[in-house]
Amino acid sequence: MAEQVKILCVDDEPNVLRALRRLFIDEDYEIITAASGEEGLAMLEKEYPVQLILSDYRMPAMDGVDFLRRVCEKWPATIRIVLSGYADTATIVAAINEGQIYKFIPKPWDDNELKVTIAKALEVFFLNEQNQRLTRELQQKNDELESINQNLEEIVRERTNDILFQNKVLQFSQNVLHLLPAAVLGIDPDGLIVQSNRMSNQIFAAEAASLTGLQINAALPAEICSFISSIAGRETRSTRMEINSLTYLVNGVAMSDSDSQQGKILFLVPV
Repeated sequence: MAEQVKILCVDDEPNVLRALRRLFIDEDYEIITAASGEEGLAMLEKEYPVQLILSDYRMPAMDGVDFLRRVCEKWPATIRIVLSGYADTATIVAAINEGQIYKFIPKPWDDNELKVTIAKALEVFFLNEQNQRLTRELQQKNDELESINQNLEEIVRERTNDILFQNKVLQFSQNVLHLLPAAVLGIDPDGLIVQSNRMSNQIFAAEAASLTGLQINAALPAEICSFISSIAGRETRSTRMEINSLTYLVNGVAMSDSDSQQGKILFLVPV
């Protein structure tokens, strides 16, 4: 046992208290004595925590049941045992019901049986104490987990709202791009078309199918591919081209931003 075990013995007979002290002289217990219920309550106030109480039943002023009932109300974890030479059924029932007594031991007691009873009672005390500690720790962990879950839920809500907003921005940007009176093409460094608005699809694709995901060599006229290959540096290149019997001002610029996006952008405006 990690903590010092204290046993309070309450009896109005000094010989009984001396006998209990002698009984536990070889045990690693601190024996505290009191000659009355009032003195026992005062000793508990002073010495608590006290793991176990041995109390006589018949004492003047305050009997053992009344004393242990008060102990139960204020220090419910303490194990309570009644020692008495006066033991009828009504007495035992009253003691158990009012004081929530662990055991009722008649006088005179058997020393070995009393020692075994005390040892088992202390096991109960420390098991209860451990269970209460584990329950508190579990509650603390549950509270921490609940707090973490609430934080996660808030983070998820924030991220979800952010994603929804970004999707709205992206959708709006796509709508703006499709409604522009110009063809817009985005080409990555490997010649893959990664952006194609409605007008560029109408100019270059059969039945205005999307060009996104196609290689420029497979989707665009050779002169457009040649023009794209010539785009370099930060300056915008411009030329005029006739496509499908219509003349377009073709502008091209290379991308090389700090966020590592690279590629080329093509603008075709009918003239």
